[in-house]
Amino acid sequence: MFESMTKITTGVFTSYPNNESGADAIVVCLSESELRQDGLFGQPQLESALHRLREKGIFTGALGEVRALPTHGLLPYAYVLVAGLGPDPSRDTLRAAAVYAAREALALRLEHLALRLPSGLDLRGAVTALTEGLLLGTYRIATYRKDAPARAELRQADLLTEAAVDAALLEQAIATARVVAEGTNYARDLTNLPGNKLVPATLAEEAMRLALQYGFACEVLDEQEIAARGMGGLIAVGGGSVHPPRMITLQYKGDPDSTDVLGLVGKGVTFDTGGISMKKPEGMEEMISDMGGAATLLGALHVVGQLKPKVNLVVVIPSAENMTSGAAYRPGDIVKLMSGHSVEVLNTDAEGRIILAEGVTYAKQLGATRLIDVATLTGAVLVSLADVATGAVTNDDNFLKPFMDAAAGAGEKVWQLPNYPEYRAMLKSDVADIKNATSDRWAGAITAGLFIGFFAEETPWIHLDTGGTAWLWSTKGTEPKGGTGVMVRTLASYICGEALYA
Repeated sequence: MFESMTKITTGVFTSYPNNESGADAIVVCLSESELRQDGLFGQPQLESALHRLREKGIFTGALGEVRALPTHGLLPYAYVLVAGLGPDPSRDTLRAAAVYAAREALALRLEHLALRLPSGLDLRGAVTALTEGLLLGTYRIATYRKDAPARAELRQADLLTEAAVDAALLEQAIATARVVAEGTNYARDLTNLPGNKLVPATLAEEAMRLALQYGFACEVLDEQEIAARGMGGLIAVGGGSVHPPRMITLQYKGDPDSTDVLGLVGKGVTFDTGGISMKKPEGMEEMISDMGGAATLLGALHVVGQLKPKVNLVVVIPSAENMTSGAAYRPGDIVKLMSGHSVEVLNTDAEGRIILAEGVTYAKQLGATRLIDVATLTGAVLVSLADVATGAVTNDDNFLKPFMDAAAGAGEKVWQLPNYPEYRAMLKSDVADIKNATSDRWAGAITAGLFIGFFAEETPWIHLDTGGTAWLWSTKGTEPKGGTGVMVRTLASYICGEALYA
């Protein structure tokens, strides 16, 4: 799994043109207004070249723009990389600019960068944002080529200030940001694993490896134990595959004196054909990402294991492979879940909500007093929010508010969807306690979430539908092609406290 090769340090400029660290290039982040200023580099020739790019509209300082200016010996760097911050510099735009700068450095095969910390922003926040951005920007999907060429690596980045600062404080900010970025990239790696390399049993093995690394309690139920516990929904969803389901739990007790336990439930469908309600073949390869919720939770645990916040967690990952065979469950089946409730199956491709219902019930049995589930649950969320934002449904707005604040601090977009009685009524069944889909598919992202909420009952609960954000067909903005690790940063911020992004 992902391990960053990039060493990130802090230092102090004694004189701007000097290259005391031996870097290949220096990164300068500029807002649209700063781009119009003189004296940016201390070299009129370079500044004239940059101003010509601005006049031609090639580099305007907009967010996402990066240009490499060869220095031709005018500075002791091969390049100056100028990265746009847009009109209003912030921690989010600085993080994004660092992502783009890292990608440009890899394209130029630069191994060592110096970054001039911008003025006007909180120094600790700037260091956090730049560290995260650099490490997120260096992520590449693993390849399985026989003769793959050696990849460029960003091996060192020096974050340079113009005055002496509290070095220990900045080193702590770097260390924390590194943990969060590596947790996100770890989740990306998991999400990108092919379906023949990640099945429920191997996902369970990865969870056990993580538990052993950080000292979490871990339990894995096999198909016999799952059946014995009455988890008929998980058995049904996994019944069509030669790879049987697993129920994975991890527990962290960071505050043994507290009775508050946050339950995290992640969808772990390692591949989803849709079952008998078969998906169309085009694009089905994306379904390796249907365990993106599980990957997010394991990525967040990577952060928890190192930062050790004072909280109690129970993490539940119901995992199955949704395949079609003579043993697969069918539309029209009635399935009894661990909670004792019966489910009318109208669509076997609405399987994630069934296994998440089992996970929510099990989390409550294990002591969860609040619940957050994360799932690549619906395509319907794409209709509402495209691949830009994660959809949220809750039964407790007071619970959701601090979570949304954490998302804003982490720079991840979450949008609340409504929870009206009329939507819950759409899930009523004539023959069972609830049905797993609606006949007209209206409000699909909302009703799918509320199916899970039915099993949360009165427990404060948040549902996060990452069906549009956990996996991308191509690089989009700061997010890479393939698995994105979405919601790792938000969960890390929520669990570990506001200090993470203070």
